[in-house]
Amino acid sequence: MFTLIVQIPSTEANKAIWHFDSGCGKHMTGDRANLINYKPCNNGPTIRFAGGELNPTLGLGDVKIGCLTVKGVLHVQDLKFNLFSMSQFADKGYFIEIKSNECRLIDHKSNKVILIARRKGSLYVVDRTSATIERCLVSTPSPAEQAWLWHKRTSHLNFKTLNKLSKNELVIGLPKATYKKEGVCSSCQFGKQTKTHLASKVVQSTTRPLQMLHMDLFESSAISYAGKKYGLVVVDDYSRFTWVIFLRHKSETKTEIPSLLNKLAVMKNDKVSIIRTDHGTEFVNQYITEFCTSKGIQHQLSSVRTPQQNGVAERKNRTLKEAARSMLAETELSEVYWVEAVNTACYTQNRCLITKSHNKTPYELFVGRSPNISHLRVFGCKCFVLNNGREYLSTFQPKAHEAIFLGYSSRSKAFRIYNKSSKKIEESVHVVFYEGKQGVPAEGEVAEKLKELILNDKVSAEAQAEKTPNVVLEDDSDDERPMPSNDQMILTHDREFPASNSADRGVAETVQPSSADQPSSARDTEQVSAEENEHAETHGSQHKGRRNLWIRDHPSSDIIGPSNSGVRTRNRVAEQATLGAAESAVNVVAEEASLLTEVAHMFSCFLSRIEPKTTQEALKDPDWVIAMQEELGQFERNKVWKLVPHTNDLKVIGTKWVFRNKLNEHGDVVRNKARLVAKGFTQTEGLDFDESYAPVARLDAIRLFLAFAAHNDFIVYQMDVKSAFLNGELSEEVYVEQPPGFEVPSETKQVYKLEKALYGLKQAPRAWYDTLAKFLLENGFKKGEVDKTLFTLNDDGRLLLVQIYVDDIIFGSKDKLLCEDFANLMKNKFEMSMMGKLNYFLGLQVKQLDDGIFISQTKYAKEMLTKFGIKPDEKAAKIPMSIGTKMTYTESDKSVDEHKYRKLIGSLLYLTASRPDIQYAVGVCARFQCDPRISHYKTALKILKYVKGTVDVGLWYPKDSGMHLVGYTDADYAGSMLDRKSTSGTCQFLGTRLVSWFSKKQSCIATSTTEAEYIAAGCCATQILWLQQQLKDYEIYEKKTPIFCDNTSAIAITHNPILHSRTKHIEVRHHFIRDHVERGHIELLRVGTEDQLADIFTKPLQENRFITLRHSLGLLELPQ
Repeated sequence: MFTLIVQIPSTEANKAIWHFDSGCGKHMTGDRANLINYKPCNNGPTIRFAGGELNPTLGLGDVKIGCLTVKGVLHVQDLKFNLFSMSQFADKGYFIEIKSNECRLIDHKSNKVILIARRKGSLYVVDRTSATIERCLVSTPSPAEQAWLWHKRTSHLNFKTLNKLSKNELVIGLPKATYKKEGVCSSCQFGKQTKTHLASKVVQSTTRPLQMLHMDLFESSAISYAGKKYGLVVVDDYSRFTWVIFLRHKSETKTEIPSLLNKLAVMKNDKVSIIRTDHGTEFVNQYITEFCTSKGIQHQLSSVRTPQQNGVAERKNRTLKEAARSMLAETELSEVYWVEAVNTACYTQNRCLITKSHNKTPYELFVGRSPNISHLRVFGCKCFVLNNGREYLSTFQPKAHEAIFLGYSSRSKAFRIYNKSSKKIEESVHVVFYEGKQGVPAEGEVAEKLKELILNDKVSAEAQAEKTPNVVLEDDSDDERPMPSNDQMILTHDREFPASNSADRGVAETVQPSSADQPSSARDTEQVSAEENEHAETHGSQHKGRRNLWIRDHPSSDIIGPSNSGVRTRNRVAEQATLGAAESAVNVVAEEASLLTEVAHMFSCFLSRIEPKTTQEALKDPDWVIAMQEELGQFERNKVWKLVPHTNDLKVIGTKWVFRNKLNEHGDVVRNKARLVAKGFTQTEGLDFDESYAPVARLDAIRLFLAFAAHNDFIVYQMDVKSAFLNGELSEEVYVEQPPGFEVPSETKQVYKLEKALYGLKQAPRAWYDTLAKFLLENGFKKGEVDKTLFTLNDDGRLLLVQIYVDDIIFGSKDKLLCEDFANLMKNKFEMSMMGKLNYFLGLQVKQLDDGIFISQTKYAKEMLTKFGIKPDEKAAKIPMSIGTKMTYTESDKSVDEHKYRKLIGSLLYLTASRPDIQYAVGVCARFQCDPRISHYKTALKILKYVKGTVDVGLWYPKDSGMHLVGYTDADYAGSMLDRKSTSGTCQFLGTRLVSWFSKKQSCIATSTTEAEYIAAGCCATQILWLQQQLKDYEIYEKKTPIFCDNTSAIAITHNPILHSRTKHIEVRHHFIRDHVERGHIELLRVGTEDQLADIFTKPLQENRFITLRHSLGLLELPQ
């Protein structure tokens, strides 16, 4: 605190004189003798004088003037005057009356004059004789100041509590007064401020159903049997009637919401006026916006991070989940039945909850009549369903089957039950319920009978295999399969029933206003849908038996894999990988012959669909325990580690388990993979490891490998190394914790010392590469000079090529025996998985034919079209980008979801690995990923439509083409509409095989066409020089490689060694091409514009021109 004082020379006489000062912030004096009750002060405020001098406060005391005592007066060093602060008097509640000849200090309560200061010159000097009233000034703070003082003294206690303490005299020392909060305490706002309370609405704002719908999305921790993970909750604001739609992915909302709104509009003969959601991208996207605009629906959004504004849907989410959780706990069902439980909870709550504003149920408000709930039954209870003529019964056979109640049909007035006899989910009204006992067996009973079931399955399969003399790969038998017993069907580990069909597929609540609410007795037992029955019956006699039973009661969308094939399990896949073809086929027949075995394996496969999130969760599942044991067994076989005592000087790295389900191309779970990884993020470079970089093959190198193989008629094979990193030998000392859940009980204080690398370590990729490279070099291989992932072996003129990509290896040679020798060499050293001829590598489909090799990404392209919603009947585009397309930003162009746009561009960029025809179009669209607009998204979608019409197109590497290297270069001058930069396009051929290409925007602005072409030629030259060095590893030596350019000025610059005024503005780094031209490494040649193949990489083209260049690049339809 600083107070500015104007010093006036003092005399002995004025030391006892006090002045009223309006500019002084505190009472103060420079004479210690004026003060009584003096207290020294070391950390008092510093006073700044008019000359800029800073003087400290030496102490604090009181001043006695007549009968008046003024407290809290500062003693300031070298102060020449005695000053009373008028502002301090005013702050303590006193009035100051200033007149021309005097200044009066007045008590505002008694209105009496306490002290007078007479004017002398320009100063008001205190008249000591005027202090006749005994008073202690400034001894207590004002009420407001006192309230804030005690508020701070009590650690910012609230004023309500302060008043209770004072009023009830609960403490000693607190002045008895009323403490009022006047103003705001900024410190309390920083430390205590909370969200604004949003009061509930007293008056309902809607007057009819469908006037406003609230929507929200919740995610389940478990995935249902049909793959559903999300629930879309829709609540009508007026009636509180609720619908729940179950989804596999959030993106499905773009189709499900419009479909539901259209159905409701038709059902009620009225339209939806308003929908209210949060800001999730599943609600805020182009599709929902366009639909709402077309239907005139207002889309309201809650404030960001304020779910209270969408409280209707949020509360309904909680209510449904709490009810479903209680039902699952009651029946002891697994979480994968959450869809069944939520479906039933939604059905009952629509009929049982009361809407407060109308004192009626949601069903009555929405449908118009009171609901009948006499048919409600306990979820999961035991029941009996009448056969009713579905099967032929003898005279004394039971007429009913035991079943388990699973809820209510969403498409008819019937109960949904699981029939233990037929092993199907049925819908029927002829059901008798026994609600006194749940239909779910105890957990111990489940585990015990599951063990017995698995043993019986194994014996049955082995016995059937011994009786099968012939190998049959397909089942065309007309015989009915034997059905398992009632107990065997339901007694499976942790999953008692098969997946729900109607509830798990779509909307959980469907209103049928025209029929009674209770299931009608006029209806007979029904299957899930009539359409599915027709589908099953049309297959004829060749599809009778087991196959017909499953298809008939389950839609094809809910069946994993082909309906006519056996269920794929981890054990079955492992057996087929090790057995021969005949033995594998026999196992297939054994499984096909016994439905009991298939049912048990089916549920084992279903168990593997759940990926544990924690080690504790995995340890509860026997399947994942086996997977973890397999991983640790791999550690023992590879001698990865050894136990050592833990000392304080060791840095120990933690470990964790990572769980993943391995799927095949059909989406079937074929393996549970548990991987133990090290927490490498705790490592420090230079202390814990030195080298971490491991060479990885470029796609250009892979294509060069295949081009060379096609020319030399090589047969290319592929293999991969199992747990490759566990083979990498470490040069550093690394210690890790014991794996969670598998600690050695007697050695809990010991740690593992790694002999070989562990996944997650920073140096693991490098260690694996060094180990593999060392092994190959020791066996006569030669490492590539440029591509360190290429190894060659020349055995008396027999050439073997090996290309490495982490743990995937491709190799080829003319000599098949040489390839077999290499395969055996690798198997003797590492645990390998032989895959045979190369057909799929790094996402590239490779087809080896007699006259060449065909490279495509057909499978990936089809998956991408499905992923981004390109329908089969949608018209395909003939070119990826129209010739008049100008990509830029306009104010009228609205933004789109950047995450979705980036995902689309990323997928297209990956497709360019074998599709150079879309390289330019994708590259241009990729320039707008930071702020994509609708026009950009439509342009990218057109590329997809072009891919749809050319999905089978790929690169063709003919056998009978030469091996000479050639390049093409072109540039589009100032083609970018944003910054007027040019686009470089180049491509390189090995014979007629296109092995490398790119299309990129130049980093600097070219001032002429010649400069743009010259820069592009330099880029092409760098790639040519790299390919020349790469070909040396193949024993191919290129000299004076031609680069074709259609700009004569650019060619002339490369031959002119003198810089002149026309080229001096070009950056020096672009002139390196002239040096290589002079050395004879490359040469720039003139080519006509019509023969410039790089033209396709720089600009949009007409259809005829585009197709001609595409064919010239070697892009053809997939040979049949």
